[in-house]
Amino acid sequence: MKQVTNTIVMIRPVKFRMNEETAINNYYQKSSDNSAVDENIKAQEEFDTFTTKLKEVGVEVIIIDDKIENDTPDSIFPNNWVSFHENGDIGLYPMFAVNRRRERRPEILDIIESSGFEIKNVVDYTSAENDDIFLEGTGSLVLDRVNRKAYCALSPRADEELLIEFCEDFEYAPVIFTAYQTVKGERLAIYHTNVMMGVGETFAVVCLDCIDDKKERKNLSNHLKNDGKEIIAITEAQVNHFAGNMLQVVGADGKRYLVMSSAAFNSLTQNQITSIEKHCEILHSDLQTIEKLGGGSARCMMAEVFLPQK
Repeated sequence: MKQVTNTIVMIRPVKFRMNEETAINNYYQKSSDNSAVDENIKAQEEFDTFTTKLKEVGVEVIIIDDKIENDTPDSIFPNNWVSFHENGDIGLYPMFAVNRRRERRPEILDIIESSGFEIKNVVDYTSAENDDIFLEGTGSLVLDRVNRKAYCALSPRADEELLIEFCEDFEYAPVIFTAYQTVKGERLAIYHTNVMMGVGETFAVVCLDCIDDKKERKNLSNHLKNDGKEIIAITEAQVNHFAGNMLQVVGADGKRYLVMSSAAFNSLTQNQITSIEKHCEILHSDLQTIEKLGGGSARCMMAEVFLPQK
């Protein structure tokens, strides 16, 4: 089993903007005074710079263009609707925002197969949308693929029963908690687990301060420590700069990189950077438009491909 891959799928935006349907419970989104056309151009520039940086270090990036007629402002975050697994299974996930459901395009799976990968089985949870039950892919699920653990912060977008069903289908053990952020003096559930934590091969970046329940916090720490992960703790203020939204990938010659936004990198202390660099190099790129309007960052933009080669 592998924890990291050198192949990722990324969707290039054509109509990126602040999604009014997701802003209901994604408190990281901020509105803009600029025109939607200008913001989309900026988002495309950030996307292109980011994918170029990934390719330059040897990461295989399958870039697929969004379709303008679908009117999917968040298509840039494909990891929420699909996950790809080493045994050839893929998961398709139920999405909270109605306009995000149009991001699930069957031809994207065809493109991945034509890129030399084999899809053996599709596990489709999308009918849960009919009951207003959601589990948004590897936004809701932070997977330790080697130790078969699915870390999940429950929220309106991460249903506990559906998480258990996923764990039974894909043979993971659930590690369940609730993560909070302070919004106008109130403690509200963080919408996606991958905003406040990420798991690499030998380390985990995690905001323990977001977990208000001491037992849940201890349980999460124990799981990570027992699996030999160095815990690199970040603060809630750093989470607000997307420092939890990171992904470890493989570049040329098997070299490991931890990928994040420049805002995330600039929020880190020197001690945190040193801790990360004991495990792998850091690669960061400016994603400020995408972060501001989309309320997601580098990790959300990358759908990892672990499928077997044909």
